[in-house]
Amino acid sequence: MLDWLRRDPLDSPTIVLSGRELPVVVRRLAHARRMTLRLGSDGSDVRLSIPRWARTQDALAFAATRIDWLERQLAALPPPVAVGPGAVVRYRGAALRIVHAAGHRRAPALDGDALLLGGQEQSVAGRVRRWLEGSARALCSDDLAHYCELIDRPAPALSLSSAKRRWGSCGPDGAIRINWRLVMAPDAVRRSVVAHEVAHLVHFDHGPRFHALLGDLFEGDVTEANLWLKREGRGLYAAFG
Repeated sequence: MLDWLRRDPLDSPTIVLSGRELPVVVRRLAHARRMTLRLGSDGSDVRLSIPRWARTQDALAFAATRIDWLERQLAALPPPVAVGPGAVVRYRGAALRIVHAAGHRRAPALDGDALLLGGQEQSVAGRVRRWLEGSARALCSDDLAHYCELIDRPAPALSLSSAKRRWGSCGPDGAIRINWRLVMAPDAVRRSVVAHEVAHLVHFDHGPRFHALLGDLFEGDVTEANLWLKREGRGLYAAFG
């Protein structure tokens, strides 16, 4: 047994990074040809993707050789943002300052680069999150209807997710889920994810025809949107845990 590895009664591996014990999520993928390792978007876990034929113990040993790299990734995460009066949250790629005052309505209201709300101070974070989630639902529903019209299909039901591993998903039944935190990203980034999932309604893979359709559907630069998520995506987890 490696000294950095400890198993709980459920036999779940963990790894210690910078004094923090994080769970190791091991996923066996049919299409994987090698082991890949990454830190979760919010730094709450470590993810190992391995081929179906690989041994879990070998994968964990591989992770042990990358502890220094993982610790650098953990140190690079943006610091947590305490959401409350005076704090700044992201919205559609811009910064919104939360302005709390007794004279404002309890429900958050957008006013330029400020988000105004009254009510009890201790409930500010929850109400701001619900406002963001509501905005995400409205925006993503419009995005979904737009791209489904382009492929001449009815828009399926939309669900919002709080996933820590995926920005969006399209199930075998056509159900589409979009991470609500994308409301914090620039519009083009959010729309690229919705377009990606709509393209899966036609091609349930990532083959050439899928990418050709996505290029036709999405009005922006897919590569640029993906690079933004790779570079800035972790920052969307700094607020609201």
